[in-house]
Amino acid sequence: MSTNHKPLSKKQLEETLIQYRHHFHEYPKLANRGFKTTETIKAILTKWGIKLLPTNLKTGVFAEIGTNVGPTVALRADIDALPIQEESDVPFSSKVPGVMHACGHDTHIASLLGGAYLLKQLEASLPGKVRLLFQLSEEDKEGALQVINDGQLKGVNAIIGFHNTPHQPIGHVGLRSGITTGAIDKFKVTLTGVGTHASAPQNGEDPIAALGYEITELQSLISRELDPFKAAVLSITHLSAGNTWNVIPSIAFFEGTVRTADKNVRQEIKDRFFKIVNYTALAHNVKADINWYAGDPSVDNDPTLTKIVKDETAKFAPIYVQEQQLGSDDFSCYQDIIPGVYANIGNGGQVSLHNSHFTASDHLLIVGATFFEKNAVRLLKDLKTNHQRVNNNDSL
Repeated sequence: MSTNHKPLSKKQLEETLIQYRHHFHEYPKLANRGFKTTETIKAILTKWGIKLLPTNLKTGVFAEIGTNVGPTVALRADIDALPIQEESDVPFSSKVPGVMHACGHDTHIASLLGGAYLLKQLEASLPGKVRLLFQLSEEDKEGALQVINDGQLKGVNAIIGFHNTPHQPIGHVGLRSGITTGAIDKFKVTLTGVGTHASAPQNGEDPIAALGYEITELQSLISRELDPFKAAVLSITHLSAGNTWNVIPSIAFFEGTVRTADKNVRQEIKDRFFKIVNYTALAHNVKADINWYAGDPSVDNDPTLTKIVKDETAKFAPIYVQEQQLGSDDFSCYQDIIPGVYANIGNGGQVSLHNSHFTASDHLLIVGATFFEKNAVRLLKDLKTNHQRVNNNDSL
């Protein structure tokens, strides 16, 4: 950072981060479309003298702070928004029709920018390097895998991140060792029968009748076949069939997701899903075509790193026990390769994520920035001291 400018005070930095957050909230971008978001982040980092890293990806920003030899810790923030029309009525509501930061990724961007600013001022004394990952496409398009395939985790020894969390006090930090989120799988099923006049169903094979039974049978998969002590959710979220009142169509369609926390349960549900769909279709004389998409694994926080992060975070923020839930986050893809910790930070809101009325407090931004700064420094020191924790990933 240039020595020609007096460093921002904590209050000035917070005000700056709030301005940035409001800008990102007003101009949200969907997965793989965040070109302006990318350019804005690059401009801010460049203004602060932070080194940008090359990438083959069209969106997302990657940068590095630090000049000394040592371990590398990555800090991750996701940058994409959702296809939701905002109804929150905040003064800085989205100006992009049908697109909204309904998951609070704008608060993640601003927090990581704040952490980057603070770490830049400590650059000369850092016992290693800090990799900044402003990740594209967490909500869709497998953004974390794009980042990994782009080589941005090369040489990284550990990674941390956080997600803002409704129904928790502003700035309170949730941490838990082990699994904290569910794995996600997606399915799409097309049922093909024989169309006919609605007055003569005997002349066709009705895929809508089959669809009804498919829904009933699949809903009973969790409640009647799964061990009640093993968490899982199967949700059918989209149906379509027919286009008029007097025609039985030839095709019906449904899709949805399965969320699980246990690897064996994940496979068991997939196996039973295929049998239920295929045999139910057979019983109704229709054909079932199943497309199954294996998604992200569970977020699984490294026990040793979680203990360190908890100890360091408790110095500047209240700690609570992070709840386990079955929502997914592709931060887990990084944890498949290197140890990591994914925390929650309370946003004070009372509306769930992915809701058109979602809001998050600006006051979590400085806590998020501090979370990134303090834990990056602490992990660099601990990784350098405890050589057994260093895991060189040059082969990535």
